[in-house]
Amino acid sequence: MSDTKRLVVLGIVGATLDSGKGAKRWEKWRPTVSLGQMEDLLPHRIELLVEPKFTALGRQVVEDLGAVAPDCTVQLHGTNFADPWDFEEVWRTLYEFARSHRFDPENEEYLLHITTGTHVQQICMFLLAESRHIPARLLQTSPITRRDRRERQDRRVGRYSIIDLDLSKYDSIAQRFDAERAEGVSLLKQGIPTRNAAFNRMMDQIERVALASTAPILLTGPTGAGKTRLAKRIYSLRSQRRTVTGDYVEVNCATLRGDAAMSALFGHTRGAFTGAVSDRAGLLKAADGGLVFLDEIGELGLDEQAMLLRAIEEGVFVPLGADREVRSDFQLIAGTNKDLVVAVGRGEFRSDLLARINLWTFRLPGLSERIEDLEPNLEFELESFARHQGRRIAFNAEARTRYLDFATGAEATWAGNFRDLNASVTRMGTLAPGARITADVVDEEVTRLRSDWRDVGDETGAPTSFGACRALVAEVLGDEVAQSVDRFELVQLADVFGVCRRSRTMSEAGRRLFAESRKARSKTNDADRIRKYLLKWGVTFAEVTTK
Repeated sequence: MSDTKRLVVLGIVGATLDSGKGAKRWEKWRPTVSLGQMEDLLPHRIELLVEPKFTALGRQVVEDLGAVAPDCTVQLHGTNFADPWDFEEVWRTLYEFARSHRFDPENEEYLLHITTGTHVQQICMFLLAESRHIPARLLQTSPITRRDRRERQDRRVGRYSIIDLDLSKYDSIAQRFDAERAEGVSLLKQGIPTRNAAFNRMMDQIERVALASTAPILLTGPTGAGKTRLAKRIYSLRSQRRTVTGDYVEVNCATLRGDAAMSALFGHTRGAFTGAVSDRAGLLKAADGGLVFLDEIGELGLDEQAMLLRAIEEGVFVPLGADREVRSDFQLIAGTNKDLVVAVGRGEFRSDLLARINLWTFRLPGLSERIEDLEPNLEFELESFARHQGRRIAFNAEARTRYLDFATGAEATWAGNFRDLNASVTRMGTLAPGARITADVVDEEVTRLRSDWRDVGDETGAPTSFGACRALVAEVLGDEVAQSVDRFELVQLADVFGVCRRSRTMSEAGRRLFAESRKARSKTNDADRIRKYLLKWGVTFAEVTTK
């Protein structure tokens, strides 16, 4: 107990355990009276809830406490439980008491006595302490055992134990929780011992959010960064911890258009449109009680976005052609490689939907942004190949060194991120003689990767062929602009876009693009130069790097 704070015990007068008449009442153990008899407890004040029909008993308990603990103040609070076994009624009554009671935790320390009262009352008191509506630790008293009686003759006193609901204070429990959290994070990372500190911190956050919140999660990042895999692993984690009961449903919104989009997501009735020959429940209904992953959510039409917003907020939607609402309690994970803020500005995405799904947003970095994780991911891909192909492969020492030197060097752009790595391992594993990847196999694969990435970009991320330049400009500014721009300007634009995509910030892109001219300047503001150049074409750095 604190040496400076006053000790206050809160409890309920027990109709059975605290009862007793005449002198014989002192021969039995009465839990509330025992609070004043324990030499090492010594409450400053005891506050008791008592029902009107037990008022006389309450007064007797107050009198007896005054006899055994004259320095302790005892207060009765008349409380009417219409039915002390009705959970809703008991919760409401105790909750109102907790809300109206004046607690002073700076000067007082509280114990909540949960030995007396019905089991329902005890459960409700526990929940109020656990939620901190009552800022107290739990106090449990019990009669002495036969073994205790040999050592202590006073049978009236009993013993007590104090339970602190801050589980972090219990070493064994805290260690178990830490182990479970580590297992959860490992599941999210597919057991890959990743080394990138920022990525590992993000996985820790996702693990906590996945288990503590049912709000939507938005996963952003470049194509191939692993959004789909992570969504499946979040579902596996929630399913393992029994926070979902339904199925996992995955939808690529880029494949949905018009009535097909409405029908796929929300379902339809027979005859709702040409070809609707029977009723269809829809994917959101299929995810009832489970989790739905809407990949490329930025590709949804505005009508579908409006219906999705209502489905998220209210759990209801109307299937195509129906006149009755359908209910589905699903959890949402959305994925996109677009900048949805920019899409809102263009009128392509609803701002209210973005606000709703933007509570928990996590950007998955591309492989080139956490190159230190390439080696453990390479091991994962080798194991994955063995599981799917039924044969285990490995590098010889020279081949492994040669492949890692290339894969982690500046020449490797990993434009397709982890998809590129998966394809690379699959090719080498298939061609490996005798299940051993040799230096010759690696050299052939490196040549292929260089060729694949040559049309995508050089070591700065800039495309090197005219066709690739035009494709990149069209991707960012649209086909019409790409076809109308002079070849000279188009190549320059593509080079700038490529460097931006390879850079983490505008300042980094500026240092690469203006490396020579900045040497002659006393002051440099590379980020501002990039911003103004992009602004001439009506785009932002974020738009260029996320498209």
